[in-house]
Amino acid sequence: MSEIEIRVVRFDAPVAQHLIQAALADLGARYGGTGDDTPVDAAEFEPPDGAFLVAYLAGEPVGCGGWRSHGEDTAELKRMYTVPAARGRGVARAVLAAVERSAREHYRKRVVLECGDKQPEAIAMYGSAGYERIPNFGFYKDAEGCISFGRTL
Repeated sequence: MSEIEIRVVRFDAPVAQHLIQAALADLGARYGGTGDDTPVDAAEFEPPDGAFLVAYLAGEPVGCGGWRSHGEDTAELKRMYTVPAARGRGVARAVLAAVERSAREHYRKRVVLECGDKQPEAIAMYGSAGYERIPNFGFYKDAEGCISFGRTL
């Protein structure tokens, strides 16, 4: 198995946007519509208030995830995605660990995220990574099927 390489990139970089569009298409197939209508600004993912990361296997971009500030000491996880061909190879866990490390390095003490009930693989991964259910928040807090998680870093 190839080693996973994680690189920090700009949210609006072409490689990031390609993966984000694939993520939104995946969400759209699961939930309908555009996949996620949460307002997102590329500037929110600029240090020290956020970061965006891309995972590579054998030089090919295969996954992504980022964080943006959610209050003074909390990071919100956004746009986690792994391309179908790379699933089951530890990409999402590597991205999650890198996102948490980045947030911790920028003095965040907690990570929160929104997820949907039609993403059982994500729900299982977050649970096994130590995330616990929290009250819903954010754009989809009142939406049916929204599940929010949090974890202390």
